[in-house]
This record gives sequence, structure tokens and C-alpha cells, in this order.
Amino acid sequence: MLVVLERHATPEQVEAVCTEVRKMGLTPHALPGAQRTVVGITGNLGMVNAARLEVLAGVIEVIHVTQPFKLVSREFKREDTIVQVGPPGNRVEVGGKKVCVMAGPCAVESREQAFAVAERVKAAGAKIFRGGAFKPRTSPYSFQGLGEEGLKILAAVREKFGLLVVTEAIDTESLSQVEEYADIIQIGARNMQNFSLLKRVGKSKKPILLKRGMSATLQELLMAAEYIVSEGNPDVILCERGVRTFVDHTRNTLDLSAIPFVERTSHLPIIADPSHGTGRREKVLPMSRAAVAAGADGLLIEVHHKPEEALSDGQESIYPEQFATLMQEISGIAQVIGREV
Repeated sequence: MLVVLERHATPEQVEAVCTEVRKMGLTPHALPGAQRTVVGITGNLGMVNAARLEVLAGVIEVIHVTQPFKLVSREFKREDTIVQVGPPGNRVEVGGKKVCVMAGPCAVESREQAFAVAERVKAAGAKIFRGGAFKPRTSPYSFQGLGEEGLKILAAVREKFGLLVVTEAIDTESLSQVEEYADIIQIGARNMQNFSLLKRVGKSKKPILLKRGMSATLQELLMAAEYIVSEGNPDVILCERGVRTFVDHTRNTLDLSAIPFVERTSHLPIIADPSHGTGRREKVLPMSRAAVAAGADGLLIEVHHKPEEALSDGQESIYPEQFATLMQEISGIAQVIGREV
């Protein structure tokens, strides 16, 4: 349910609505906007007595939200959410007019490897460096990441190259370490419905990159985001990273139709991961172009200077020179649709 107030409602009027909502045993979420001030209500299992709220000063109307996800829906917030990443002076926006590109190796393997890739992606125009310190792998015998050592290498990349850092937390135990080092906390596809982890990152002060599960519907993705936002963290970036289908010419099927659907249904930004989405190096560039044309707010790209020696996902990692070409190509496409990289 949404309580819509007058555009210039006073803080006292907003607080009066929130107080009344709490008296009803529910949770208010105040959200001032450019066109209206809204108080969202969560916690109700049935219909809410709207009359108790409609009589309050400054209230225009009470609207019943039709979507099962409340706080992340367009009904709750009409304006696009623009997630601010990084400290003042080195801040990057995800959402809005600019297309944000995050690039780097699947896994941090060494300081030398991370620095070699960071130098090249920075030169090509990337704003955020991606690299896994903790790697959930299908096989227990595969490389599992360097752990805190990898996080320290990522921090060194930020210090030397000025790139912000996104990396994955695989459980509540690793989350505290990732919070300390990362600028964006990634929740991977396998953890999209790890609800205890979602609730925990909902209490974090860092932006969250939430990947779509490999068999998840878009409603399930948005409900996972709702878990995070309902705990108090509004800075969620959604990521389409491909889903499992019957095809065998790609690792996954990159569902680019998810981008316009999410943009119509939710105010949260959505980016695409054509690396995991295809699992094939030769498909990363064309699918990156397509994702930007479809309206993606950013890209998550795997880049490795020696992918044939990579300890994780070398077959889908592009070479630095290919990444430079990718940046040039998507810049042209972004201009056509009124955006910029």
C-alpha cells in the first residue's frame, strides 16, 4: 500500500503518517520524490484500513499496490533510482543517463595479474574493477579464490588506479570482510535466494549488486531485491546474467528482454553480464552491444590479459584489446539512444 502526500508535504505531516502506520502494527517507508512524497507500507497480510490514513493532513490518496514486491516497484517510486558508488571525489553513478562499465578478471589470482588487467581496463574507460576473492564453484576441486588476500589486492587496485571495486560475498561469514574492502557487494546467482544473506546485506551501508539466479523468474529476482530494500538498504543494482535453457551453443541464455521488463516494472537500475550470460568469448562483444541498445544501465565484463591461463572462466574472458573495442562500440550505441558511457 502507498500513502501519497502533497508534493510539498511538511516533515511533520510525513512523520504523522508514519506514526499512524506504526500504530497499526505495520512498517512505514518514507520516500520524498520530485513529483510527490510517498509513504510505502509493508508488513500487512491483508487489506489495510485506508480511512485511518486518508483523514491525515497532507494525504492525497491511499493506493493499494498490485505487485507482490512493494518497495522496488514503479508503483512505489516513479523516478529511476540512481545508485551512488564510492566516496565523494571518486563517485560513480549506476543508473540515469550514463552506462557504467565494470570490468576485470573472474577471479583475482595474483597482484601482478590484477594490476595488469586493471591498467588496461582503466585506460579503455572502465569505472569499476570486478574480481572475485571468494569463488563459489561447481566443483570442490576448482580454484576457490584467494580470500582476504584477494580482497587486499583489490584494495591495492583501487589505491593505484582509482577504480572502485565490486566483489562477491558468498556467505554471511565472508560478508564482513567484503564490506571492509569493496565498494559494491555482489550477491551471486547461486545466492539470489539465500534469504538470510539478503537480509544481512539489507543492513549494509554498501551498494548491492544482485545477480539473477540461473533458473529464477524476474518476479523472483525482484522479490529477492525486496528482501534487501525492506531491511533498509535502497542501493540495489540488478544484474541479468543468463538463465538455464535447453540450448547448448552457449553456457546460459542471456535474457535481454529482462532489461525493458525490469525498467518498466521497477525503479532499480539493471545491468547485463554477457560474459556469464553466454560463456563464450566471441559472443561477449555482440551481446554487450545488444544489451546497451536494449537499455541496460551498465555492463559486467570479464577481462583477462592471459585468459588461456586463467584459473576461472578463461573461455568467456575477453582480451584487453577486445575490451577497448567493446568500449568504443557501445559508446556509439549509447549516443544513439541518448546516453553516454
